[in-house]
Order: sequence, then C-alpha cells, then structure tokens
Amino acid sequence: MKELTVTVRRFDPETDKEPRYVTYRVKVNDGARVLNVLHAIHDSIDPTLSYRYSCASGQCGSCAVRVNGEPVLACMEEAKDNMKVEPLNLDVKKDLVTDLIPRLEQIASLIPKKDAVMPKKADIDAMKPLKDCIECLCCVSVCPAVDVTKFIGPTAMRQQMRLVLDPRDSGDRISDAVRDGLFTCTTCQACWRVCPKEIQTPAKAIEKLRAHANRRGFTLPRHKEVAAMVQETGRSIPRTSESFLEKVPGVIEPVGPVKATVGLFIGCVYNLRQQQSALDAMEVLKRNGIRVIIPKEQVCCGSPLIRTGQLTYIDELKRRNIETFTSRKIDTVLTMCAGCGSTLKHDYETPFTVIDINELLTKYGIEAPVKLPIKATYHDPCHLMRGQGVKDEPRQLIRQVVELVEMPAICCGSGGGVRSGNPDEAAALGKKRGEEIRKTGAEIVITSCPFCEFHIAGNTDKPVKNIMTVLLEGYREKDKKAKN
Repeated sequence: MKELTVTVRRFDPETDKEPRYVTYRVKVNDGARVLNVLHAIHDSIDPTLSYRYSCASGQCGSCAVRVNGEPVLACMEEAKDNMKVEPLNLDVKKDLVTDLIPRLEQIASLIPKKDAVMPKKADIDAMKPLKDCIECLCCVSVCPAVDVTKFIGPTAMRQQMRLVLDPRDSGDRISDAVRDGLFTCTTCQACWRVCPKEIQTPAKAIEKLRAHANRRGFTLPRHKEVAAMVQETGRSIPRTSESFLEKVPGVIEPVGPVKATVGLFIGCVYNLRQQQSALDAMEVLKRNGIRVIIPKEQVCCGSPLIRTGQLTYIDELKRRNIETFTSRKIDTVLTMCAGCGSTLKHDYETPFTVIDINELLTKYGIEAPVKLPIKATYHDPCHLMRGQGVKDEPRQLIRQVVELVEMPAICCGSGGGVRSGNPDEAAALGKKRGEEIRKTGAEIVITSCPFCEFHIAGNTDKPVKNIMTVLLEGYREKDKKAKN
C-alpha cells in the first residue's frame, strides 16, 4: 500500500458558481491507476464525487479525464503522488463527468447501399488505422480549432474517412467533411498524441479527406494559389527581396575543428521572408564546429500542398530535393523549419538522415554563451514538438542563454493551411497564444519555426525571436565582454 496526495476539480453547475479544487489523501495499492484513486476517494472519503467509468480496461473510453493537464484514460494511467485530476475540456455535467452526447451525436453512421457490397481485404486494411476509436473524446478536448470554429472535431472527421473507405456506405462523406470544417484543422497533431489508441487522425483522415476534396474541386482558392506558385517557382511564398540562398556560399566552414558536416534544407520562409533568422543560425553553427553544405537547387518540401490535399506535384518535389542532396553524397540533412523537418522525416522516403537544428546542436554540444538578463517564454511549434518529438532539446539550449518561463503548448494557428485559407480562425488562435504569452510576464518569445515566428509576432507586443538568434546574441555579448 502507498499513500498519495491527489487534487480533484469539483464542480456542480446546479449549485456552484465556480469550480473548486479539493485535495485528498488516499491509500491505494502499488501500481494503482487513477481510477482506483477515484474509487478510493468515493468509497472512503467523499461519496458525492462524480466520475464516469465502465469497462475499466481501456476499451470503452468512459473514464477519460485530464491528469496534470493531459487527457488520459483513468483506468490505464498510473496514479502518482501530487497529481491533479480534472475533467476533459468539454461541458461539465458534474465534477469529472462531461457531456459527451453532443459530440457523439455528430459521428456519422453507415448508410447502406441498396446492393450489398462486402469489403475486400484491401478495404479492411485501409480502414484498420481508423477503426480502433473508443470515442473517449480526448482528441476533441485538445483540438484548438474546436474552440474557435464550428469544426466537428477529430473523432467525427476520423469516422468520415473511415466511411469513405467502406464500400458498403452510400453517403457523400467528402461534401459532409467540407461542410463540417475539414479545412479548419491546423494539423497540429495534438489529437493523435493524446489518443489512447494512437490513431493518427491528421495524416490518416484529415489530409486524406482533403486529397479527396481536391479531386472533387473543394480546395480553397488561396490554397490553389499556393499550389500554382509552387509549381511555377518551386517556392510557396513570393520573392520580395534577396533570398537566403543568394546571400550565402555553397559551403560554410566552421571556426575551428569540424564536429560534423550537414546539408542544409532551408525551406521557403527562411529562404524568402525571414532570412535573418537563417543567417543567425549559420553563425551559431560556424561557432560550434558544424560544416554546412547548402545546395542552391533545392525547392519547396511540399508541406503546404500535402497538408491541403494537393498531391499531383508532390512526387516531383520529392525527386528534385532528394537528388539535390544525394548528388552531393550528403548523408545528414539539417532542417530549421519545423514543418519542413516533419515533412522530410515522415512524408519522404529519404536515403539520408534528417535532423532538426536543435537536435544537432544538443547532440554535439555548444559553446556556452553569456547568460543574458532576460526572461523569455518558449512556444513549441506543433510540427517540432508533436511532429518530430523535439521538446527537450530547444529548452536545453534556451536555458543556457536566458531565464525560461513555461507556458501551455498550444497551436498558434498558422499551420495546416489555416493562416492562408481561414485567416479569421488563425487570428483567433493567435490571440489565444498572445494571451498565454502575456500571462508569463516574459520579455521575449522564443520559437523554432518560421511560420510560428511570423504569426505570433502579429499577436503579441513582445519581440519574437528564433532560438538561434538568441544564442547568437549570447555569443556576441560574450565576445564583447572578452574584448573589454
């Protein structure tokens, strides 16, 4: 047996004006789950505590709650001392019981065809990645689009794609998906990262539905313009000044011994809009022993097209980019852009290793910069933290140069084609990000994605800087002090 301290959010809409938090001390067996703790509170301390459960084996989804802010199944999550248990971010009926009915009623049912058509093995295999949903709504509770739009949510969208793949269904699922907010998903991947069954809704449902929608002519006008630009120029944004690729040589040699040699995939935004962030990164890499080869023929990775379902030109982009690096016998490709890195790692089949700049510098270690007297907060880019699993490395670098104040890791609203196709939604999500920044009291915002840098800058009065820029400032201050 062990004794745990547990804080539970209590709220009864019929009697309470505001939620309150109650702390309990309970005795449970070693290895107890969160559900066991709730049972212990209910049975031994407070029988008025309300929570929902059924199978207690991770198959019904009934007991989904948030533990320390993260959605989990109470029956599967191990109980830990000093944990905080709250309801999902849905309408609360009482305490930990949320109202699931409005969302569950939106999940489409199969509409049988008149002539029975049995699924073939290929159909069944295609549906498998989508069929394990237990309708716990963990995904809906973390979806940023649901909070600011009429998006039907990831659970229902997943079902739409499953029905598209089912030859027995007669419904027009593509039209339904477009009507229900298909293009409002930011593809932030929060949904599948909290899914108890690890259903990859953005890649396996949203993007595939968008590809079907593209073939049906539903693609948003602005997204079509981006696709046309990529096909015409090789880039997803227009040229407004001298590009990064024009500013730098083909090879940048480090100062001192060479620790590693990499090929740089620069991406469209750092190449054409935020060149200074990229130039700062080159200075940091030079200082830390990284030789950088920069092929000038590289083009857009294709992420803006993949995320919006426009796939006809993708194979050509992949071919050109892969040949650009393999022709130079480059075995490690470095990315700075979160979206480019995630695309090269997951949407390409590359003969080379792809590594994010934060991973690279953490792997080889950096020269210590001067610690600047600045309080900063860090915004996790969705396609870096969730798309690539790079969360700790940026923080390791940041803490060497400034004081870091954490804030919730939520989408800023710039991804998935939302900023270009649904600017009002992007603005609403950007505003929410700005509010969280304000709460931290930070003097600057640091991130590691050009889209996040650009979008967040329009939604806060604090300077928004790339991690590499802040490191470079630390080095310059170090050099200044050494000179004096």
